[in-house]
Amino acid sequence: QVQVVESGGGLVQAGGSLRLSCAASGRTFSRYAMGWFRQVPGKERDFVVAISWSGGSTSYTDSGKGRFNISRDNGKNTVYLQMNSLNPEDTAVYYCAATSNSWNYLPGYKYWGQGTQVTVSS
Repeated sequence: QVQVVESGGGLVQAGGSLRLSCAASGRTFSRYAMGWFRQVPGKERDFVVAISWSGGSTSYTDSGKGRFNISRDNGKNTVYLQMNSLNPEDTAVYYCAATSNSWNYLPGYKYWGQGTQVTVSS
């Protein structure tokens, strides 16, 4: 089992950047694929990006391609989401999640953080 805690959210102007961090507990962090999701009020939680346990494979939605970059440091039990060229449509609560299944099997994400708010002003 793993517990995750997100940080790094905040208020940024359109065109700006933020880096989110997700710190995980447990000695088996490197066995988990990690993903970032986001949710706006009244809507379902959407997948944003994922990374395999080794970091060798990543997957981005069209909204994040070219702007977002996911990475992980297994030595620090942390996964990062670098977000560039942010726009108001990126405003959401961003959640980090872990799965012991394949990184691209979305229903497998079982371990969730509390989320961090990202607000992009126009």
